[in-house]
Parts: sequence; C-alpha cells; structure tokens
Amino acid sequence: MHRIGNLSGPSGMDDNDIEINMMPLIDMIFILLIFFLVTASFVRESGVEVNRPQAVTAQAKEAVGFIVGITKDGNVFIDNQKVDLRRVRGLVEIFLTENSEGGIIIDADGACPTSRLVAVLDQCRLAGAQNIAVSAVKPGR
Repeated sequence: MHRIGNLSGPSGMDDNDIEINMMPLIDMIFILLIFFLVTASFVRESGVEVNRPQAVTAQAKEAVGFIVGITKDGNVFIDNQKVDLRRVRGLVEIFLTENSEGGIIIDADGACPTSRLVAVLDQCRLAGAQNIAVSAVKPGR
C-alpha cells in the first residue's frame, strides 16, 4: 500500500493526537448554573403539616416566598423550625429586605387558637408586610 499525500491534516497532527477541549462546555455549564441560581425564587416553607380550614371563596395564590405555619397547639414554625412568636417579626423583616414585593401566607391549622393566628398576623404587619394571606382549602378537596 502506498500513501498518497499528507494524511496528517493541516496542523501536522496524526489521527491519534486528536483531543477535544472540554473547557468551553464546562464554562457554559457554570454560567447556566449561576443564571438559574440568581433568577430562582426560593420559597420558605413552614415545615409543618396542618389541617387547613375550608372556605368556599378560597383562591389559589402564586408562590409567595414566605410561609408561617401554626399547629393546632399554637406552635409557630418557619423553615422547619419552631420559633417563638417574638421572632416572627424579625424573620419577616429579613425576608422583606431580600424581597420587598414578597407575600406571606399564614398556614394555620383549623383548630389553632384564633388569638395565636391574630398574634402572628399582627407580627407580620408590624414587620411591614402588605401582602398577607391565610391559607384555606375549598370544600371537597
């Protein structure tokens, strides 16, 4: 067999010396990761399961960002942690500095004391929250 011409290509490399540069791909992956982290809105869950009261006028809300849970015993939960009522105002203020248009949902058990629900609502308002809702479910759901 005879070789005709230069088969090593214009760069003078043999077929065995071909390598793929992965750095541009890795750079793009990191850029996409940073983009999604910056643009993602994180919702703070209360971390507690409650039996929501029923309401015929209940409406679905878009993701609000901050959920305060109240159990039937009146315990307050934010981010899977039991918190004292006096801390609710400070935590809501911190949330509102990070997300000034953010809303708050109070996820109260139907059997929780009304005085506790009103106290949590009051702390949220004292923190400056304008968009506050109490969660409920439509009958039959």
